[in-house]
Amino acid sequence: MTDSNSPLFYGWKIVFAILAQLTITSGLSFYNHAIYLTELAANPNFDVQTASFAVSLFFLSGGITGLWVAKWVQDYDPKICISAGAIISGFALSSLAFVQEIWQLYLAFIFFGAGFSASALIPATTLVTRWFHRKRAMALSIASTGLSLGGVVLTPLCVLLVKSLSFELAAPLMGLLYMVGVIPIAWIWLRASPESMGLLPDGEESPPILAPLNTEQRSEDGKAAAVSRDLGSDGITFKQARGTRFFWGISIGYIFLMMAQVGGIAHQYGLARELLSESQTAMAIAILPIASIVGRLIGGWLVDRMSIRLFSIGMMILQGVSLSVLALGMNVLTLCLGLALFGATVGNLLMLQPLLIAEAFGIREYARIFAVANLMSSWGTAAGPAVLGLAVAANANLYSLSYWIAATAGVVGLILFLSGGKLREF
Repeated sequence: MTDSNSPLFYGWKIVFAILAQLTITSGLSFYNHAIYLTELAANPNFDVQTASFAVSLFFLSGGITGLWVAKWVQDYDPKICISAGAIISGFALSSLAFVQEIWQLYLAFIFFGAGFSASALIPATTLVTRWFHRKRAMALSIASTGLSLGGVVLTPLCVLLVKSLSFELAAPLMGLLYMVGVIPIAWIWLRASPESMGLLPDGEESPPILAPLNTEQRSEDGKAAAVSRDLGSDGITFKQARGTRFFWGISIGYIFLMMAQVGGIAHQYGLARELLSESQTAMAIAILPIASIVGRLIGGWLVDRMSIRLFSIGMMILQGVSLSVLALGMNVLTLCLGLALFGATVGNLLMLQPLLIAEAFGIREYARIFAVANLMSSWGTAAGPAVLGLAVAANANLYSLSYWIAATAGVVGLILFLSGGKLREF
């Protein structure tokens, strides 16, 4: 291990570069969809239902594209993939200012989702898993904080941009920001692996004989779990991974966990408006992304000190509890408490999926394994807002039923995750 007088391990520069990259990509895509929905629905050629389906195509397209992204990232330098994705997303986002036909709208969102997939989570988490083994949880928690920072920093700025310039002028500027904000980061700071710079993961000075799956990680009987590592073949193949119960438990479980999460996020504004004024609602919905950032950083610290499986189970239980609190809709206090607890789970559950996969199956074919799991979870991501929206319409435009459905989906996800058993040790 490097001592206190050694230079900063380059992997931490990778982490903060990815944090900045994810701040831009998530802020201009995931968190900005509410802006795009509102502006596109105001176009006489579209309506809310049409625009909502376009957003679903974004997530589905991203999930499918991820299969090709994984192969590219596994075989080539990830910054090439990230740059190509940024260019595709930038042009697709810019084109939203000019679409007039439904097929044009859908095509733009399909390319937008494909570009986001190539420039965001899959290459980002692959890089972190390559650069860190022992400190992977903390590194991933810091890097993935960008997913929430995008909603805190960029989305409010984009709202002001649209109000001051109009969507027709703002969309091309946001598309340009996507490209100039991501591509320079990729080429200046990102490197394919520590080996490409003559380094070892975590800044080790020599290959460790034994490396724990997770520092201080405990097995079910309380003993530390450790496995031999060969840095050249760390992990198992996708074919081997898909033959395990754990792969299917986490992959199918996350369909329902993401349905609950993304559906709950998408409808928080409407839920808050049932109890609060418009100005109060604007402040209340800031609770979730802030809690997401804080929760993720605390979670990254905790995962290094306890069983990642037990921590994951705790977060899944907390998601079900928080969504149930929001479904009760009793008063302002329970609303704010529910949003804070829900936000803490949002940050951690997003971080835990790639981390669990890396810990269970290693980095040998991580990108491909994660891409398939991410494709499956994207079904839930795409379905969540629509399913909860139908529940709102069926319940006289009240949100209690939709949040009970989200809580139930979270419980189903937990049960499926438990059915996968322990993390595979190799």
